Amino acid sequence: MNYRQSETPASVVLEPTANATACVIWLHGLGADGHDFVPIVPELELPASLAVRFVFPHAPIRPVTINNGMRMRAWYDILALSGAARQDEGGIRDSAATLDDFIARERERGIAARGIVIAGFSQGGAIALHGALRYPERLGGIMALSTYLPMAERLAEEAAAANRDVPILMCHGTADPMLPVQMGEQSRDQLVAAGYPVEWKAYPMQHQVSLAEIADIAAWLGTHLSPSRAQAG
Repeated sequence: MNYRQSETPASVVLEPTANATACVIWLHGLGADGHDFVPIVPELELPASLAVRFVFPHAPIRPVTINNGMRMRAWYDILALSGAARQDEGGIRDSAATLDDFIARERERGIAARGIVIAGFSQGGAIALHGALRYPERLGGIMALSTYLPMAERLAEEAAAANRDVPILMCHGTADPMLPVQMGEQSRDQLVAAGYPVEWKAYPMQHQVSLAEIADIAAWLGTHLSPSRAQAG
């Protein structure tokens, strides 16, 4: 499928040649920007019948504690790479609110909530999980790549009933030195224990995206953004 690329200060957008009937909002990782995952879209080889718009937001620039306070694009501050470390609740919630704004924009453009998939890699995946599970309308799905569930202890009280059955694809590298696969597995187990339908994929790779993963992502999107699902509700 061919796409028309445009950019605003807030995001990079790939627009399909046909009128979009579905959308993937894809959040980048720490220190990257919205351009990071643009090259992957052609590799997905999605059929034109899906007519998916891809939106790649830019995170704000902020100091990151774990990187000696260096300013970079980040969805929230990271104090330490440890599951027990204090989390930047304010930053996480602010970025989840930004994600809500992007979803609202797609809804205003005529995309059904069930036609919207929230995707993210690493830190972006954490915001994808946090925000989408709290979103009040049933979404099309969540793709959480090489990431973890932030503020897991708050999910039970804050989760939206509408997304209790939202399909979740979690992918992780078994040799990930940044976010060890055990962090992903723990988050998967927490979500499954809470009743969420999680599809888990692990790959012999580090903190990256592989060709095998791209093929799995394409198949998953093809299933969950099929025209009959994307235009429902």
